[in-house]
Amino acid sequence: MIISRTPHRISFFGGGTDYPGYYLNHSGKVLGTCVDKYCYLSVRWLPPFFDHKHRIVYSKIENVSDINTIMHPSVRETLKYFKVNYGVSIHHDGDIPAKSGMGSSSSFTVGLIHSMYALEGRIASKEELALEAIHIEQELIRENVGSQDQTFAAHGGLNVINFLSNGKIVVEPIVMNPDRLIEFERSFVLIYTGISRIASEVAGDKIKNIPKNEKNLSLMKDMVDEAYDILVSNSRDLREFGQLMNHSWLLKKTLSNRVSNPEIDGIYECAMKNGAIGGKLLGAGGGGFMVFFVEQEKQGSLRQALNDYLHVPFSFDFDGSKIIVYQPQRRPL
Repeated sequence: MIISRTPHRISFFGGGTDYPGYYLNHSGKVLGTCVDKYCYLSVRWLPPFFDHKHRIVYSKIENVSDINTIMHPSVRETLKYFKVNYGVSIHHDGDIPAKSGMGSSSSFTVGLIHSMYALEGRIASKEELALEAIHIEQELIRENVGSQDQTFAAHGGLNVINFLSNGKIVVEPIVMNPDRLIEFERSFVLIYTGISRIASEVAGDKIKNIPKNEKNLSLMKDMVDEAYDILVSNSRDLREFGQLMNHSWLLKKTLSNRVSNPEIDGIYECAMKNGAIGGKLLGAGGGGFMVFFVEQEKQGSLRQALNDYLHVPFSFDFDGSKIIVYQPQRRPL
């Protein structure tokens, strides 16, 4: 029995520049963090005593004998990638709903790759987990996804991630004064809008618009360096980070008319009137979670103003994908 735990992420700046269609031509850069909201996967060999060979449990239950008939795209393509010729049982449990803007699909893929390596008695580096998840999602499943979600899920932490035009990905942890890091971590309110969307569809629209959005994407990329300087410079006010988030959100809305909608705009305006300095919708857009930079003494007022929506407390995660249970089995015949 293998159980993996893989974090979800909050992306603050640079989103959109992590699509290969952009960074392979211009390079890209994002700043974000993983949080203590996790995708859990339990994976084990399935003995050959059943009518089915594979059992996959998520929001659906699939009992199948042929990998090619598995409906879950990440499970199907990952098992094919590993050339699995034995029965396997996979059970998913998650802290947040799918299609919510916090990289849940990529956390699942990274966690499954990690679990499959452990099941076969092999170790994979964080770099390998990220790159293989990117390959599976972009090349095998052919999802309209960038490359930051998989990288954050594998590595964990508060990072700047550089996407180079030669295809290489470089992760740079942000080193902060410990007290400043705690203050920064406590400066956010995370709200679940309850609006579900298909990220790949919104992202597809943004990818299509990359040529005409190159100027704004370049500005959003430059904000990563500014945000980094705010965090590591003890002489700068952290509220500047929130102000920069507000500027970034206005630019993000120009990338596609599907990024926001009247309800999301209403939530944002309400938050800004009740203490938020800045904020954004997480992920490609269209729904899911919103995060706001709010000074701690004003967070109660903001939560009260948005009491129709679920408030989700969180802390940063610095571990990345982990195997939390490793109990080797004898491989079934």
